Amino acid sequence: MALKSTIFKANLQIADIDHAYYADHALTLARHPSETDERMMVRLVALALQAHKLQSVLGGDGVLAFGAGLSDPDEPDASLKDYTGQMRLWIEVGQPEEKPLLKACGRADEVVLYAFSSAADIWWRGVGAKLARPKNLSVFRVPAAGSQALIPLAQRSMQLQATVQEGVLMLGDGSLNVDIEPLRWK
Repeated sequence: MALKSTIFKANLQIADIDHAYYADHALTLARHPSETDERMMVRLVALALQAHKLQSVLGGDGVLAFGAGLSDPDEPDASLKDYTGQMRLWIEVGQPEEKPLLKACGRADEVVLYAFSSAADIWWRGVGAKLARPKNLSVFRVPAAGSQALIPLAQRSMQLQATVQEGVLMLGDGSLNVDIEPLRWK
């Protein structure tokens, strides 16, 4: 019998001071049995850092949501679609192979990748040159210490506050706060 995904609910209050975006999001995350809490929380961080594009790119007329993640490698970890169904933003986390990432660049207006874990630097040295050409691809590095500090925030029901100021995301639940400052690689 196959294991089923675990469902997590997050009420995420975003105050993105850098982009003047302030909104509350009721989110559902399906964590694949092979996905770690760390990866799931990096998906949440990536969505929080890119949520402002719902307003700045689409004027609020779109859908910002989590994708199937590990359950379907041909789908983004999170995305922003306009109401015609066009993929405006494809968000990926981890260290994917270059071919699926290049394919995503052809399917979406913009692709943003957040690499994390202690192996991310080694991965980037191996694929960085292969990912240099796509103009619609941005790659960020989430420091390993920051991504690991997110693990205690992972609860089946989460009430989270995210503040983005000067490129730093401050994510907390009222008792624990984690600062994430992604490093731009591309």
